[in-house]
Amino acid sequence: MKTEDLKAQGLTQEQIDYVFEEHGKEVNKLKKDNENLSGQLSDVKEELAKFDGVNVDEMQGKIKELETTVDTNKKEYEKEIANRDFNDLLASKAKSLGARDVKAVAPFLDVDKLKESKNQDKDIEEALKSVKEENAYLFETDDTTPPPRAVSSTPGSGNDTHDDKKDQANQAIRDLLKSE
Repeated sequence: MKTEDLKAQGLTQEQIDYVFEEHGKEVNKLKKDNENLSGQLSDVKEELAKFDGVNVDEMQGKIKELETTVDTNKKEYEKEIANRDFNDLLASKAKSLGARDVKAVAPFLDVDKLKESKNQDKDIEEALKSVKEENAYLFETDDTTPPPRAVSSTPGSGNDTHDDKKDQANQAIRDLLKSE
C-alpha cells in the first residue's frame, strides 16, 4: 500500500495517516506473532533433531520391558506384604493359645492352605487348636498346680547308728573277704 495510491482514491492526508497507523498496528502484531512462532518452530526442530536415529520399535520394546519389570516388582512386594501379615497373624494367634514357640508349631500346620484361606483368622485359630490337642507339649499349660517335688531323706545330725549306703556296702565286702 502506497500513499499515492490512497490519494488517487480521493483520501485526505489525515485519512491516509489513520489508515497507515491502523495498518501498522496489525502488521506489528503479525510480525510479533511470526517471531514467536518462528522461535517455537526452531525449538521443536531442535527437540526433533534429538530423536534422529532413534528406533521407535526398540523404544517401545524397552517400555514394555520396563512395564513388565514394574508389574513383577509390584507383585513381589504385595506377596511380601501378604506373607508378613500372615506371619504376624499366625504369631499372634499362636501366642494367644499359649504356644511356647511359633517356629516349633509351624511344621504341624498346612501353611500354604492357610495362606490361601479366605478367612485366615478363623482357620489359623482352628488349625492351632488342633495342633494343641495333638501336641500339647508345644503349648503352655493352664494348670496352676506346681510340678511335683522330689523328696529325699537326709541323715539327721547326731544319729551315729545309721551308716550311709556306701559304708554298708564296704562292710559287706570286708565280711565276705574275711570269711574265706
